[in-house]
Amino acid sequence: MHIETLKVFCDLAETGSFSLAASKNFITQSAVSQQIRGLEERYGRELVERSKGNVRLTQAGTVLYQAGKEIVQKYREIEDNLQSLSRSVAGTVRIATVYSVGLYELSSPLKSYLQTFPDVNIHLEYTRVNKIYEDASRGDIDLGIVAYPSKRPQIQLTPFREDRLVLICAPQHPFASLQRINMKKLDREKFVGFERDIPTRRALDRIFRQHGVKVQYTMEMDNVETMKRAVEIGAGIAIVPEPSVSLEVENETLKVVQFSGEALMRPLGIISKRGRRFTPATQKFVDFLRKKPSQNTLEASDRTRHETVS
Repeated sequence: MHIETLKVFCDLAETGSFSLAASKNFITQSAVSQQIRGLEERYGRELVERSKGNVRLTQAGTVLYQAGKEIVQKYREIEDNLQSLSRSVAGTVRIATVYSVGLYELSSPLKSYLQTFPDVNIHLEYTRVNKIYEDASRGDIDLGIVAYPSKRPQIQLTPFREDRLVLICAPQHPFASLQRINMKKLDREKFVGFERDIPTRRALDRIFRQHGVKVQYTMEMDNVETMKRAVEIGAGIAIVPEPSVSLEVENETLKVVQFSGEALMRPLGIISKRGRRFTPATQKFVDFLRKKPSQNTLEASDRTRHETVS
């Protein structure tokens, strides 16, 4: 039995879906079915029950999964330890994040990191925050980068940085002429927001309650890009990370208004499986994330000059 087959089975057990297990392993659903049938033939027992699209483990399947997940994890640790013996920084770093963080906070450190360590392969996935925590707790990803990080039993949390939240509106909106605005002015305004299960939405709703503000949600989105498009067509105002609207401000399709008083900051964090030992490539990436952008640029430049001279 190949370790890859055992991993496919464990992924099927954890996701309860042939399609999700296939996606996680970059194979087809039929390939997943074939590998599961191969395991059932090998052990002479039915491992999963299939009914109405749902997958449930049999008693034998549960026994195999409990032992198999430990084997898969040990295999990953062996690979990580062997990689750490290498003097060069190489290998794959698996990262998951959300659009509002990945597109605007990771571009600069990622570019500098890859310039400094060209032998590293970055696998970057954009997904929902709940899945990021699930994948991190199982060790399916090396790092998750999230907004408003929360403490969880299986999660190791490392502070990253903060980004500023700002109000955005269409150029023709009455707020567009303002430089700053009091939070209370948002009361009863039409508002384009994140979906309710997204941490930034929950944090903003708490802030609204603290200020006695009730906005009228006209649209709820799962990512900042669609929110910006909705604001551009006049569906309402929105609150988004300031780095995410630099292009729209430059093109004058959106206006940014800062909040009066103390700046509204959004904390970002790096999450990983608690107790997991980072490979050199993963640790170096964490180091890059926590540095100031100017430090990363300087380090990448120094590395390039050194390689050119040598």
